[in-house]
Amino acid sequence: MTIRVTVADDQAVVRAGIAAIIDAEPGLAVVGQAGDGESAVALALELRPDVALMDIRMPGTGGLAATARITAAAPATRVIVLTTFDLDEYVFAALRAGAVGFLLKDAEPERVVDAVRVVAGGAALLDPAVTGRLIERYAAGPVPADPARLARLTPRETEVLRHVARGLANAEIAAALGISPATVKDHVAVVLGKLGVRDRVQATITAYETGLIRPGVG
Repeated sequence: MTIRVTVADDQAVVRAGIAAIIDAEPGLAVVGQAGDGESAVALALELRPDVALMDIRMPGTGGLAATARITAAAPATRVIVLTTFDLDEYVFAALRAGAVGFLLKDAEPERVVDAVRVVAGGAALLDPAVTGRLIERYAAGPVPADPARLARLTPRETEVLRHVARGLANAEIAAALGISPATVKDHVAVVLGKLGVRDRVQATITAYETGLIRPGVG
């Protein structure tokens, strides 16, 4: 099945280049392009693509606002923020807006293609540099004090969340806890539902924000 993609960027040359990279790959097809956030939202609602590649700084409605509107109105569309800006506030704002991927525009073309396939398959993906910044932010700051958000989790679900936040895959979590990968998958789904988050990336953010895990400690 072909993965349908939209591309939003205010620079026509950049937009065309990204679209050409995507279209050249088997199983991927660009079904629409937009030069601003408002058009990106309209495209997503009309075409319901599998993946939307979204620039941040665009005229009018920016990429972050557009991402929030798309993920709210068309939750099946997975948004990857693709930008030249790696400022922390953009990373966190993009994730909280519902993006499931964050890549810098200097990423290799194959990295962009891989990201589209990964998020279309239901996973989340952050540029390695972005993941490092995420961890550093919480390592440098005071210990968060919002443990009440974890109150609905059972002890087992809390352990699963801790392993998810460490970056372990389901099979690795299963080995660590002595349960089956299928059981881990079920636990992860329940954890996401109880926390009210979309994916493992946002669950990881929650683990840091609540103080469940700290770099080098959790």
